[in-house]
Amino acid sequence: MSSVITSRRYASALLSAAEEGNFLDQIVEELQVIKVVLEHSRDLVQALRSPLVNGDKKIHLFEEIFKDSIGDKMFLFLKLVARKKRAGILPEIIDEFQILLDEKRGIINVDITSAVKLSDEQYSELVRRLEVYTGKKIRAKMSENESLIGGVSVKIGDTIFDGSISHQLERFRQTLVA
Repeated sequence: MSSVITSRRYASALLSAAEEGNFLDQIVEELQVIKVVLEHSRDLVQALRSPLVNGDKKIHLFEEIFKDSIGDKMFLFLKLVARKKRAGILPEIIDEFQILLDEKRGIINVDITSAVKLSDEQYSELVRRLEVYTGKKIRAKMSENESLIGGVSVKIGDTIFDGSISHQLERFRQTLVA
């Protein structure tokens, strides 16, 4: 079974349990804490992925690192993951959890690239229009790329809306060459 399928199953089970037990907000916060620690500790991630480190040792690592920052329910989940020899995919489980939570809450991630920094009003209006277009809440990640010359490029999932001047010039060039 692929790690994506496995991580999605664990994430889905955690999400369901958190919703049914009415402790979803707590789990979301604690997963964020764990994610930050994992992102800043390559050694920990390697230890969790190592088949040479047994499940009990991984549980001990979880206890030592997270004893003051997570609750009992999250610790039970981490113990389960370690005992089932899935601690190595914990970062993927956290990512899948966020994806499932976003789907449930109707949130989509959007990458917005502009040639220059957008004003707060421009940004707000663009996000508002994207929310109307998609019918979902938008979590936007902004970046700048001067090579666009002007305009904006928006990526939603696999779809790119390219309203940049550089894209329009390229399309114009292709029509002249054809």
